[in-house]
Amino acid sequence: MPSLLSPLAIDTINTNQTIRDGDTLLSSAGIFELGFFSPGNSRNRYVGIWYTNLSSTVVWVANRETPLTNSSAGVLKLGEAGNLEIQNEDNVIIWSTITNTNSTSNSTAQPPVAQLLDSGNLVIRDANDDDPINFLWQSFEYPTDTFLPGMKLGRNLMTNLEVYLSSWKSNDDPSSGNYTYHCDPTGYPQNILRRGEVKLYRSGQWQWDDLRFSGTPFLRENPIFRFGLVVDSDQVYFYYELLNTSVIARFTVSPGGVGQWLTWDEQRNDWLFYLIEPTDQCGVYNICGAYGICRIGNFPMCGCLVNFVPRDQDSWDRGDWSGGCVRKTSLNCEGDVFYNYSGIKLPDPQFSWFNDDIITLQECRAQCLRNCSCVAYTRLDIRQGGTGCLIYYGDLMDMKNLPQGGQDLYIRTASSELGLYNGSRGKDSELPFFKLSEILKATDQFSISNKLGEGGFGPVYKGTLEDGEEIAVKRLSKTSAQGVDELKNEVILIAKLQHRNLVRLLGCCIQGDENMLLYEYMPNNSLDAILFGEHSYTVCLKRKMSGIQSITQYVLADETKSKSLDWRKRYHIINGIAKGLLYLHQDSRLRIIHRDLKASNILLDSDMNPKISDFGLARSFGGNETEAHTRRVVGTFGYMSPEYAVDGLFSVKSDVFSFGVLVLEVVSGKRNRGFFSSNHSLNLLGHAWTLYKEENSIELVDGSLGGSFDVSEVLRSIHVGLLCVQKCPEDRPSMSDVVFMLGNDVTLPQAKQPGFFTERDIFAAESLTNTNAANSVNEVTITLPDGR
Repeated sequence: MPSLLSPLAIDTINTNQTIRDGDTLLSSAGIFELGFFSPGNSRNRYVGIWYTNLSSTVVWVANRETPLTNSSAGVLKLGEAGNLEIQNEDNVIIWSTITNTNSTSNSTAQPPVAQLLDSGNLVIRDANDDDPINFLWQSFEYPTDTFLPGMKLGRNLMTNLEVYLSSWKSNDDPSSGNYTYHCDPTGYPQNILRRGEVKLYRSGQWQWDDLRFSGTPFLRENPIFRFGLVVDSDQVYFYYELLNTSVIARFTVSPGGVGQWLTWDEQRNDWLFYLIEPTDQCGVYNICGAYGICRIGNFPMCGCLVNFVPRDQDSWDRGDWSGGCVRKTSLNCEGDVFYNYSGIKLPDPQFSWFNDDIITLQECRAQCLRNCSCVAYTRLDIRQGGTGCLIYYGDLMDMKNLPQGGQDLYIRTASSELGLYNGSRGKDSELPFFKLSEILKATDQFSISNKLGEGGFGPVYKGTLEDGEEIAVKRLSKTSAQGVDELKNEVILIAKLQHRNLVRLLGCCIQGDENMLLYEYMPNNSLDAILFGEHSYTVCLKRKMSGIQSITQYVLADETKSKSLDWRKRYHIINGIAKGLLYLHQDSRLRIIHRDLKASNILLDSDMNPKISDFGLARSFGGNETEAHTRRVVGTFGYMSPEYAVDGLFSVKSDVFSFGVLVLEVVSGKRNRGFFSSNHSLNLLGHAWTLYKEENSIELVDGSLGGSFDVSEVLRSIHVGLLCVQKCPEDRPSMSDVVFMLGNDVTLPQAKQPGFFTERDIFAAESLTNTNAANSVNEVTITLPDGR
């Protein structure tokens, strides 16, 4: 006669044991428990798995469609053939793994056992074989509503077994509800939430650079989850793992059809939402219809792609966007060009084709041009050296503008819609061009009321496109030291970059004498405008008295804004700039040296997220190239490294120096250039170095913070800043080291003397040139002063 189990006794049963109502299996580390339960207010009994210490959170149900009605009659047993079975009071089998596996027999040479693993996976295996590859059956291949770490959500292409989630009908009824969630390999893999056959939400395609789906940007680089996608000839599946094993986390589809990433909070004794899918109204599948794009926060939130118009204007005006958009001009297949959309959730790839072997974007473009049915293309793997091509056929559906991340999509367009500016397109034919008439309308003819400021490039204006999107327009001044070459350099470089801490290029306009760049609008302007406040006004006034007349734009800086910049925001800004610079130096497809990193080139969005801007002077490196010489020194005094200003030698360590200056400016609220102290004649770097040697670095902190700051973060920031501005480039850390040092409480090396210990002689040198505070191009010889 089979033996009974005492509750919480073992994690494994064999064919001589049974589990009756009241008995349980407990995984070896006590994480999960299996037994009989009744959900919510129901009296029906089910066999399920739950967290041992969270018995109300059931993660898997065996007999979800066939409940037991008698709490004293249920039995779970392992049959001789190796099948788990649930029997009712009449010894009738109401559920078994035979039904789920569609197999007539699971007989094996070894006696089978059933085991509850610490992952929450219930498995059937040979008694002497615990290799997961040889499991005879496992609950992870037949989940209910919960996706646990270690599961593979997807499809086995050899057996056609599909692993998907299905919601409970209600909190009292675990039978299959109306909603499913799975990794769909059709076209190109993505996760899809459905109600029946109707798509409600899709994650977007996988982005190999950030190891996440393009439609879920907030899941990347988080401290809880790591995600992965496997695509090969045998299988396609999505998985995730926990970075901290002490964290309890899961993904589940609610009875109401919401995908929920949840983490357990011990203090609150409750599950907390880490993220829900869809995250916002723009996440609702195809809410804007074909060729429409959704922009959350805009009113209306739906707009048509450039060169498209609403299919039904009356319905569109009423807020019914389901009809989508149509082309202004039909394609003729011959002579078509491509319009580049950046920073978007790519369209649904249901009708698409991809090839991993296509190397370049140009090859992908050529492949699309050869097929008149191809309407758009994109790079599959946007990492440096990444390959692959994804081509779209049919209408483009379910696109969304992403404030962070997103990808480039090249949409087939009639050449007459883009206009052949200056009679030539050349290698820039894939760049997002705007007509001058569009810019004039957006900026109200470059009205004074829309002018945001004056930069080295020229004036910057705020504008609003027809679809309601706010933009910043940089207009090349006729007298600017920069010219069309710098404009093209900026376009070509930044169009290939995508990072949350880089300003996003929306397009450009090169028409007649007008040369302009269009960027996402940054409501909080630049870092220097907020950071320096009245201090900036005082410095500029003194410099005007000495005969320098060109620095006037900072006079209007607002002191109240600098006071609103508390330490949390400043530390966030420092870390964001560091991550953006790390991306440029190491993680982007190009190795890029900015060469003009400074406070005025750090823009701040509505949430005070920093974005590096102005790539007109940037330089890209290829292969193993790490440094270069130039006879034309460009940049801004006060931020330039000694080896660059004096010898024309620039490298990633030149940007590191500029970053160090920025860090010290953010902490102190004072400019490096023009810094004044009644105790000495040093610049800000010299002042910070002196305080550091006296072990009194805390005195550097901006007085407007009023003592409200994290001392350890402040001291670490100052120390890292001084490491970055060391005189010798080889002594300075890399940006990957900087990001690590800022984010971790580790022992830092001693800082050595900074370069340009004082800059008084530099001021004099600059007075010989026509200087612009926002950006300068100088060809004078600079003498490196000795440190005091």
